[in-house]
Amino acid sequence: MLQKALDSFLISLARDQGRAAKTIESYRRDLIGWILFLEKQYTELPHATRNDPLFLRLYLRERSENNVSNRSLARFLSALSSFQRYLSSHAQYRPYLFELPRMRFQAGIPRFIPQGEAVSMFEHRNARKDKRGYFYWRDFLMVSLLYATGVRREELANIRLSDIDREQGLMTVTGKGNKIRLVPVGERTLADLQKYLELRCDFEKAQGTSSEALFLNRYGRRLTVRSVDRLVKAFARMEGVDLTPHALRHSFATHLLENGADLLLIKEILGHSSLSTTQKYTHVTAETMKSAYKKAHPRSGSNQ
Repeated sequence: MLQKALDSFLISLARDQGRAAKTIESYRRDLIGWILFLEKQYTELPHATRNDPLFLRLYLRERSENNVSNRSLARFLSALSSFQRYLSSHAQYRPYLFELPRMRFQAGIPRFIPQGEAVSMFEHRNARKDKRGYFYWRDFLMVSLLYATGVRREELANIRLSDIDREQGLMTVTGKGNKIRLVPVGERTLADLQKYLELRCDFEKAQGTSSEALFLNRYGRRLTVRSVDRLVKAFARMEGVDLTPHALRHSFATHLLENGADLLLIKEILGHSSLSTTQKYTHVTAETMKSAYKKAHPRSGSNQ
């Protein structure tokens, strides 16, 4: 019964709320284990109350004993809360509503690279031998755009040629929930883009293909999100840096904040729905400030 309810709930997320396929799969993955656990309890304890709070406590304890993090448990409870709102609108499912506990988890400080290291990545000093070719400039521009605009890797993979207005220095980005926003693109990045587009045009002619996607694989088709992740990591390793597309996004936001940009502006560029999400970068800069103080001030208590 509940598995059918879950199927209907997921369909409603796509149809009524326009949620992305990846988001819907995340909900399914978080909730199916809970539903299978409940069905097992109902089979073994046929006379038990459908919403006995003991069931949820047992499930959370079982997950915790399997080394599931508090963050993942909190995400599960958030998914369950949404699912229960759906269940509450159908009388036959109301006996399956549970009182949900509130969980807090300690969020880690987002990883970012110092501004000096970020600048050095764009000086073409790495060991790659193909610096005049399409694939080098494709990977270089992906790293450049991730750092210069703060877009997510999924958003980068979906950028089309028509999404970039080179005259205005703006890029149209389709984010989570199909929300569209404009992000600025700096002059240096636009100059790199022009070089890349020339090589991209020659590459398409050689392949005999045509695509609206900005970034292409070896066959002339759009790069997948997984490929973006892999290629960016590989490019960074050649620069002697260990980072991910998400670390470049964090670096973009952190460096803007360190150089005096307004938090609300950063929120809009990043496409955050809530300012509280953006505020985590204030903690990053606070940690950077404390580290610099500890190293430089004679009364900081440092042994250095």
